[in-house]
Amino acid sequence: MTKARVIVAIMAALLIGGAATAFVIAWRPALAAIDPPAPKSIDSALVKRGRELAAIGNCINCHTVRGGRNFAGGLAVPTPFGAVFSSNITPDAETGIGRWSEEAFRRAMRAGVDREGRHLYPTFPYDHFTHVSDQDDRALYAFLMTREPVHAPPRDNQLSFPFNQRLAVAGWKLLFLRRDAIKADASKSAEWNRGAYLVEGLAHCGSCHTPRNVLGAERSTAAFAGGDVDNWQAFAINAQSPSPVPWNADALYAYLRNGWHTDHGTARGPMAEVVSNLSSVSPSDVRAIATYMADISGAPPQDRKLKGEAALAQAKSVATTPPDSPGAAIYAAACAPCHDSGRPPPYGGISLALSSTISAPDPRNLANIVLSGVRPVEGERSPIMPAFADSMDDAQIAVLLNYLRSRFSEQPAWTGIEKIIGEARRTQTAILTTSAPAEKMQRDKP
Repeated sequence: MTKARVIVAIMAALLIGGAATAFVIAWRPALAAIDPPAPKSIDSALVKRGRELAAIGNCINCHTVRGGRNFAGGLAVPTPFGAVFSSNITPDAETGIGRWSEEAFRRAMRAGVDREGRHLYPTFPYDHFTHVSDQDDRALYAFLMTREPVHAPPRDNQLSFPFNQRLAVAGWKLLFLRRDAIKADASKSAEWNRGAYLVEGLAHCGSCHTPRNVLGAERSTAAFAGGDVDNWQAFAINAQSPSPVPWNADALYAYLRNGWHTDHGTARGPMAEVVSNLSSVSPSDVRAIATYMADISGAPPQDRKLKGEAALAQAKSVATTPPDSPGAAIYAAACAPCHDSGRPPPYGGISLALSSTISAPDPRNLANIVLSGVRPVEGERSPIMPAFADSMDDAQIAVLLNYLRSRFSEQPAWTGIEKIIGEARRTQTAILTTSAPAEKMQRDKP
């Protein structure tokens, strides 16, 4: 055999071996289809528990299009590689999960593989759901299988090559999917351990609040250091938090339970959906999440405490600054009547000296809030703020935001602010039309 033939034979063997290895890595068998179980055959207590777990997991908001049927999917999830559309998780036999067994559901949660053996894109955060216990997976399955079936065929993802190939997802899992269970820390309280299980698992807080690498995986070395979601910034919720006043467990609990806190502000954007769901969850679980996250942040150093005390003192002082600039004039006309009124939230505006949004690294969230306002939650005592998208142009909003930054924050001026405002304005319509309706999952309706 000539040398050239030997080289060709070796290359062919390597290619065949590589293809075989890729097949072994990527292939997953289809699991048998079942007949959808009768809802009345499922334990109502298990369904009720599953409802709370689905609220903790924020399932309805990712799997529901505004104006659409609950859990029917179709929501576009933007990624750097294109858009991935959420799936129908109602018990519809043809287009949902009605033919899925509990085993198939658990495999999707643990391994990111659907009943037919296809790899799921990690916009479905199975890198967190893999830590959910068998008992909780069973309760979630029971809840979803008792929802109203909705016939909603899946939308085609809009991904570029090679990200539109499911084989690439199998490779991603080899690099980044860790299936270790969340181990209890004997040195911590039961509440702390419960919080760790929820935060790192079903609540998947890191999916939004942790920055990602070039392949879209969470950067483990920067846990909870802040991320990007739907043109909103998910703030750092570790020691790098931009909050003027350091968070503690009590403040976090109140914020997560009510959607606002006097010393920290109001939940907006995707976080508003999260706290809407958490308001229907057992208070003990919300408290556990707050306890764990407060420990992640750690005790603030002395200089951080002093800055927080100064911000609180500024918030209590009476504003007397005259409108001696264009920004101050806009503030006096549009903002001061609520934010300088002295009325506590939710009926008065929070003191902007305490706003994480104004102290944030970039002005995206503040631009979004000024443009779209804060809508009240129906039937609840909640904050409200008018939208200014129609009454202010980009230049006026830029003047206002620069004024707010200089007056109420010790942080340096933002750069490129008008470009960011323009982008926020362009995406407002898309955000409003593709996000899920602000519904709550009531605990008393199994």
